[in-house]
Amino acid sequence: MRQAALRLCTLSKGLLTPGRGLTQGSQNSEKQRVFHIREVRDKLREIVGVSTDWRDHVKAMEERKLLHSFLAKSQKGLPPRRMKDSYIEVLLPLGSQPELREKYLTVQNTIRFGRILEDLDSLGVLICYMHTKIHSAKMSPLSIVTAQVDKIDLCKTSLGPEHDIKFSGHVSWVGKTSMEVKMKMCQLHGDEFCPVLDATFVMVARDSENKGPAFVNPLIPESPEEEELFRQGELNKGRRVAFTSTSLLKMAPSAEERTTIHEMFLNTLDPKTISFRSRVLPPKAMWMENSKLKSLEVCHPQERNIFNRIFGGFLMRKAYELGWATACNFGGSRPFVIAVDDIMFQKPVEVGSLLFLSSQVCFTQDNYMQVRVHSEVASLQNREHTTTNVFHFTFMSEKEVPLVFPRTYGESMLYLDGQRHFNSMSVPVNLRKDYLVEP
Repeated sequence: MRQAALRLCTLSKGLLTPGRGLTQGSQNSEKQRVFHIREVRDKLREIVGVSTDWRDHVKAMEERKLLHSFLAKSQKGLPPRRMKDSYIEVLLPLGSQPELREKYLTVQNTIRFGRILEDLDSLGVLICYMHTKIHSAKMSPLSIVTAQVDKIDLCKTSLGPEHDIKFSGHVSWVGKTSMEVKMKMCQLHGDEFCPVLDATFVMVARDSENKGPAFVNPLIPESPEEEELFRQGELNKGRRVAFTSTSLLKMAPSAEERTTIHEMFLNTLDPKTISFRSRVLPPKAMWMENSKLKSLEVCHPQERNIFNRIFGGFLMRKAYELGWATACNFGGSRPFVIAVDDIMFQKPVEVGSLLFLSSQVCFTQDNYMQVRVHSEVASLQNREHTTTNVFHFTFMSEKEVPLVFPRTYGESMLYLDGQRHFNSMSVPVNLRKDYLVEP
């Protein structure tokens, strides 16, 4: 098992680094040095021109209106960038600076994945600002926000807090107003940083007031490896469009999926009666409705981002922690997250909002659980609820988990949607099963 772990530590999908795929060349000193994790948010505030004082936000937003003149009228008016222009590394020195650990610790003395989601979100934004940097302007006229977490795949199920962590990433694909960012997280083991996860985020650029789209610099691949990475970005865009167009909210299930749902329905009919209404659970099974957990968060100014909305990383952390609790409660043992995918940021969350989170297990297989967390907000003045996000997490339990069965047609659609997300995992399930290790 330990040998399997070491083999997986050699995985490094997609991300290129100087000396490994990224074309070598002149880079400024800021890109050569490694950022400390604490510097990331400070750097973002500097780029956008906001302070840490909540009372200054109105003044800061007014000053950003003056940056409209720096916005490009078309993408052709922007100089092209290379992948190495946006490449940065960030160190989270948990091993060498133990005072940082408490924020990241779980009660099992492992690292909180929710905190990692926050760091990835901030890093993704900073990478995009490196790609779109205007040397003639002190502040960026762009408002760059996370549009979607396309995929996060983990090759380790838990992390110890005794070793340093390094994040790295760069822009891998560019549209007219959107950018795909590839990021990697590694942890130090001996003298080598071994891969822990690979992440793909989609970011969008908006104008200085965050009211409309803005053009971003085109991206020019400089090597066969970079051309392949850019081509993969195009394929990812097509896949996202196709996945959305075949959503069960728009199209009926396939014939195979309809058969699956009907067989599950037949398996829950009471053999003692001849009635469609009499339903009983098979052995080692649970109704989907009984897997639900809910939570409520008051969105305070402390959790705001640089544009005075609630930080997307905070939303991901809260959704993940509720999803983890749901998987733990359902499976009866400690779950491990192995994949995150298709988190769409549909609507920004305003400071002062009430954030309602609802989580449930919607698909299971062997010792795997697909958990869906639905997020919606309501203002203190308006009781109307609006969906802001839907989160999808894949967990692995230490033992086999109950089967989950839908009762209603709506729950049947949730089951099929969960099955689709589960089947979309990049790394085969049997490979992940062999890698249940504790660092």
